[in-house]
Amino acid sequence: MQPAKQILPLIVFSQFCCTSLWFAGNAVMPELYLNFNLNNEALGHLTSAVQFGFILGTLIFAFLSLADRFSPSKLFFISAVFGAIFNLGIVLENNNLNSLLLLRFLTGFSLAGIYPVGMKIAADYYDKGLGKSLGYLVGALVLGTAFPHFLKTFTATEALPWRWVIMATSGFAFLGGLLIFLFVPNGPFRKAKGKFKVNAVFSVFKNKNLRSAAFGYFGHMWELYTFWAFVPIILAMYKVSFSESNFDIPFWSFIIIGIGGLSCVLGGYISEFVGVKRTAAIALFLSGLCCIIFPFIFLQPSATILIAFLCFWGIVVVADSPLFSTLVAGNAQPDIKGTALTIVNSIGFAITILSIQLITFLNQLAPVYSLSLLAIGPALGLFGLFQKKKV
Repeated sequence: MQPAKQILPLIVFSQFCCTSLWFAGNAVMPELYLNFNLNNEALGHLTSAVQFGFILGTLIFAFLSLADRFSPSKLFFISAVFGAIFNLGIVLENNNLNSLLLLRFLTGFSLAGIYPVGMKIAADYYDKGLGKSLGYLVGALVLGTAFPHFLKTFTATEALPWRWVIMATSGFAFLGGLLIFLFVPNGPFRKAKGKFKVNAVFSVFKNKNLRSAAFGYFGHMWELYTFWAFVPIILAMYKVSFSESNFDIPFWSFIIIGIGGLSCVLGGYISEFVGVKRTAAIALFLSGLCCIIFPFIFLQPSATILIAFLCFWGIVVVADSPLFSTLVAGNAQPDIKGTALTIVNSIGFAITILSIQLITFLNQLAPVYSLSLLAIGPALGLFGLFQKKKV
């Protein structure tokens, strides 16, 4: 078995490769509009389809305790292969909104065997220092999410059409799954469950500390994916409002989303000195503050100020994500740790669908100002995180 120090880079790189599937459709959304005659609400629907697939997948994985009962490495590989195939289906000529929704849904379902299972693999290798390990892992997710936007910057010429983004992300996903399968065996801290227990999911939230961490995570998720989905929309709206602005939307979308990967890693190190819970709370508070002041930043005529602000928002909006996962994993019973991570992820992503659909609808009525409603999540998350226990 390889040492844990050599395993972490493999898990991180594989997670990066596979999670590039997540926003592959969003990166080429303008081309999907044109090629398949989609309406303006397609962004919200296609993004939510991935989330919904992920939710259903994580629910099934959690109820069957797959990550605890079977080899998480093999589960990761199988999920990566199917995710790559379903993502690749986007390039077919005869697609329409319904087929695209199905393909994105199935891609999201496959991601249920990648993101939380990847965290389970890390938890099986790292008993101490899990916060730092998950910081790298969620950082990989952030970079993977942003990566399709980076690939999109190379498709301005006919030599590299938009379908190249989809094919590249599918190729990366297959590579990531293969690396896990070949080089990452079961970890030394893995405690496999012998049989399926129907009450495993329901026992997760009996732990008060775990429940508190989960509520903080749910508030964080209300904001995170809606912000990521709207980053290119925000930049496009700004270019329309201030026509003299000149910046590359795909490139800056990649930077604004991807910079959060660094904060995930940095947050893990800071938490060792400040504390995991306190570090998560600070990030959650700052991101909620960004939601509130965003309209004032958007309405000023400097693109530099807007992009700098969005980069800061991109840093704090996701810095708490691995910390909440650390709190969940640290407070879960060892034999249901994978189930706990999976079910908390599932509920969190269900919340993202409500948020994305609501903000997509309200943005047509009150552009810019609707995004301030994302502050509801951090506010409720902080309340849940620090709610006093009943004696």
